[in-house]
Amino acid sequence: MKIPKRIASAVINSLKGGVVPRIGLPYITVGRENEIDALLHDVDIIADGGASFRFIVGKYGSGKSFLLQTIRSHVMDRNFVVVDADLSPERRLQGTKGQGLATYKELIRNMSTKTRPDGGALTLILDRWISGVQSETAAESGLSTDSAEFAKAVEKKIFEVVNALSEMVHGFDFAKLLTIYYRASVSGNDEEKAKVVKWFRGEYANKTEAKSELGVNIIISDDDWYEYIKLFAAFLKMAGYSGLLVLVDELVNIYKIPNSITRQYNYEKILTMYNDTLQGKAKYIGIIMGGTPQCIEDTRRGVYSYEALRSRLAEGRFGREGVKDMLAPVIHLTPLTYEEMLVLTEKLADIHAQLFDYTQMITQEDMISFIKLEFGRIGSDSHITPREVIRDFIELLDIIMQNPSINVSQLISSEAMEFTKPSGNDDTADEEFAEFEI
Repeated sequence: MKIPKRIASAVINSLKGGVVPRIGLPYITVGRENEIDALLHDVDIIADGGASFRFIVGKYGSGKSFLLQTIRSHVMDRNFVVVDADLSPERRLQGTKGQGLATYKELIRNMSTKTRPDGGALTLILDRWISGVQSETAAESGLSTDSAEFAKAVEKKIFEVVNALSEMVHGFDFAKLLTIYYRASVSGNDEEKAKVVKWFRGEYANKTEAKSELGVNIIISDDDWYEYIKLFAAFLKMAGYSGLLVLVDELVNIYKIPNSITRQYNYEKILTMYNDTLQGKAKYIGIIMGGTPQCIEDTRRGVYSYEALRSRLAEGRFGREGVKDMLAPVIHLTPLTYEEMLVLTEKLADIHAQLFDYTQMITQEDMISFIKLEFGRIGSDSHITPREVIRDFIELLDIIMQNPSINVSQLISSEAMEFTKPSGNDDTADEEFAEFEI
């Protein structure tokens, strides 16, 4: 498969650096069909006016972020708006010193659509909404776009959207700001439009500043930012989008909070979001959070330390290894199989050869030997992750490309000699890889 060099470069460089590329994922997606199908089923529900909440659980490097980015690409193709943020010590779900607001700001900064996949889509969405209303009004009314009647008809349609939002929590002020933006857009007042965008981004420091510049006596805060995310979901549907998907990764940063009361407040925020989506209080919104097994399941500090969440999220008695309920709120990522890793290495080898313009020298037998080497390490069954395998493989490809005379099979074999398997394991390993023999 031919891949543009710009995308090939982003894919190889990101993976070598241990991070998930934001573009080119379809070229390297392997496995995870069940997880993707389950999450896309949620997307259909969201588009119909429902809501969903999921946790993606897997250890570092197991493919959590990869799965989140894959879903991100899928839903943008389905006319969804996506906002995403990684939590950090400065970005939490709840805080007293701006940590909750910092997460909101990051989400809005990363607001993405199919035509603006790299974030920063807020202004584009607002302008598209206004031009959409104008086009719709012109088609329905047949009025001249220069006439006063046309302007009144457009304003009437704008107010229909605005009034529907006014009934929601903080909806009145949200609606008022949309009206200000529309009027500034019609009059060509870019400075006023910029102020409204600044407000929506949560960048006003205090109410006094917002009051003097926009005439609204409210700003987005640590306590109520999630209410505005729900408002955005409702607005986006009215603006012609299918819905809003919220991706929050690195939940481990809540687990790491030393103060137990602060942790509980953050888990309480998760509970609020979870209940909202399941009880129908939120519409056209999906929330997916990614975390490690420890940060979810630890009953002392993790999500399960908050009893109201643990009782809702804990697995039932019938789930077991190899038999997973993909409709449950928590999706546990299982390791990629050997076959899936082989397909992935084949794809990476192809992309690497295209990127650096050389004839691929590594054979399928070499790739099988490489995977045997990686999975044959002591403790690999519980510790090795796709991230480590991919980084090792790209390093191998780099060495082969820069040293064309090297014997690939010997290179892999000599590396294999470095690792001694525990006695008694040889037969098992050979059985596991028997189907790879050519």
